[in-house]
Amino acid sequence: MSQSNPIQVQKYLSGVDYPVTKRQLLDKARDNGAGEDVLAALEKLPERDYNGPNAVSAEVSNA
Repeated sequence: MSQSNPIQVQKYLSGVDYPVTKRQLLDKARDNGAGEDVLAALEKLPERDYNGPNAVSAEVSNA
């Protein structure tokens, strides 16, 4: 399995209305057709509210 980078992840979060929870990010990524690598990267995120795409990208980079 390839590891997702923040740019790949953001492609599948188009249309997210921030702030959102981890669960909402996962739901939107699934709705947008994300693959297992992107969903796995989002599953690793801490349970918290995310205020914007930069916050998500930072967590994906650190995961």
